[in-house]
Amino acid sequence: MISIREQSYGLNVALYNEFTLEDFRALEEALLNAKQKIHLPDVLLDLSILKDFTVDMAVEQIKFLNAHENDFGRIAIATDDIWIKLASRLSGLITKQHPKYFDDAAEAQAWLLASNLK
Repeated sequence: MISIREQSYGLNVALYNEFTLEDFRALEEALLNAKQKIHLPDVLLDLSILKDFTVDMAVEQIKFLNAHENDFGRIAIATDDIWIKLASRLSGLITKQHPKYFDDAAEAQAWLLASNLK
């Protein structure tokens, strides 16, 4: 399940339980819409409640990030799960993305907001 909220800097995205291809399609649409409103939207991905993801979603994520690698600003990932963090880091190596990792979403959002004011 996915929750997407627009913010002044871009999007806050929270993923719950399993991240599916249908969820990714909703995220993809929201990211492209945010790109229309903000030159380089920042994204907070809260993965703290994520339990699993589907393989088809992971493949589509890599394709999307490669096609849009210069279309987004900073990416803040909130997770304390070592396996989710490892999967995110491996995805970052493949796609040339360099997200910043946080243990909780509040800390990640504070970083995005503070950096957005400069």
